[in-house]
Amino acid sequence: MTGSGRATRFTASATGRGPALGTLDEFWEWWSALPREEVFDVTPVPFEEMRGWGFDSRGNLVHDSGRFFSVEGLRITEGDGTLHTQPIINQPEVGILGILVKEFDGVLHCLMQAKFEPGNVNVRQLSPTVQATRSNYVRVHNGRPTPYVEYFRSAPRDRILVDVLQSEQGAWFWRKRNRNMVVEVEEDVPEREGFRWLTLEQVNRLLSSDNVVNMDARTVLACMPLLPDPEPAAGEPDDAFVRALRRSYHVTGHDTAAVNTLGHVISWFTDAKLRCDWERSLIPLDEVEGWSRDENEIVDDARRAFRVMAVRVRAEGREVGQWTQPLLAPHGRQTATFLTQEIGGVLHVLVAARAEPGLMDTLEIAPTVHLRTPEQDLGLAEPFAEAVMSEDPDRVRHDVVLSEEGGRFRDAQTRYRIVDGGGRLPTEAPEGHCWVTVGQLTELVRHCGYLNIEARTLLACLHSLW
Repeated sequence: MTGSGRATRFTASATGRGPALGTLDEFWEWWSALPREEVFDVTPVPFEEMRGWGFDSRGNLVHDSGRFFSVEGLRITEGDGTLHTQPIINQPEVGILGILVKEFDGVLHCLMQAKFEPGNVNVRQLSPTVQATRSNYVRVHNGRPTPYVEYFRSAPRDRILVDVLQSEQGAWFWRKRNRNMVVEVEEDVPEREGFRWLTLEQVNRLLSSDNVVNMDARTVLACMPLLPDPEPAAGEPDDAFVRALRRSYHVTGHDTAAVNTLGHVISWFTDAKLRCDWERSLIPLDEVEGWSRDENEIVDDARRAFRVMAVRVRAEGREVGQWTQPLLAPHGRQTATFLTQEIGGVLHVLVAARAEPGLMDTLEIAPTVHLRTPEQDLGLAEPFAEAVMSEDPDRVRHDVVLSEEGGRFRDAQTRYRIVDGGGRLPTEAPEGHCWVTVGQLTELVRHCGYLNIEARTLLACLHSLW
């Protein structure tokens, strides 16, 4: 199947014009009826009460099997000689984040999972069909098999619609990547408890609800190619922002309607990577400075970054019913924003080239602004400060609080915003930034190492606005 053919089928599912297996009201009824607190429990415990985990001779927090992940130290030396150390999660395995799709009455539906994770701010969130590390799906834990994983591990190549390695949080993970996949099936698939078929339009509408669609689902959704009709259909509201957004999907490559050609964008990004002269290396956790460890946590002395803690988990219905594990808990809620502007009738997104110490290549394309602490907004330069802090309903096109990876992070939330610059932003991008079209972002996200996890979430949110 050609790329345009895939985009056409995904787009048809995202428009909501075809029949769906059920309504969103029925989804919410199903969601509300799922077992909740009575079958799940997450309790903080001292490190010494963890089973199968412990600190090794270098101070690293490791699993007895040598698998799953570890908490180690990281040393970063910037080009000016600035030295920084911190704990970081080292999970070298490449996991699978996979969504199974199937046509019902000519419309692609996604098999989504209501999944519990111990770090979720709420009990369950909507996740991909499969969300599993290699240690999980090869059953190092001696638990039950991961449902549906066989569809992804042995998928015929002509049934794979999306297949790309993507990064995760470079501030918290060391070179972490997952295989993002979409696999189509034609045969009947048993619908297990806790799974439900939804159209892309339904999933996109759920992206406007706080803490419903999880991070692993969002990254796969961002990788799906879409190509909406540039003009609104009969009966749809005539919204200038939406018209410019739809046109933006069609502007890629060397199109003169773009401020920058795709080649220029790639050259800008490559140059930014070459100019980032950080040196990074893993070190023993015992050698990390400015952090303290007691029986309950590993925490930065300023208490502005995050802490590492331990939890005991009870989760009926998971591959393993009870376990203990470490979790990374950030101290506050982050904010990530795409600033957009119509330029020549085409919506453009102002992106940044941002370094994070744990990324494979140190630097990836990121949101316009990413604030990790509330204090950071005080240092924003104009015109970013005015735009990022805007509460004008005519300019704020998307504003939602979404959770990050609940399998490794506890109560980690980011406020994701898409804000229209309203003609106030400079058409010449500030240093470290670049104007791109949505079509160019969808081209770049087909490849590993371009868009970071926050940019992919915001791209998925853009997909939900038309």
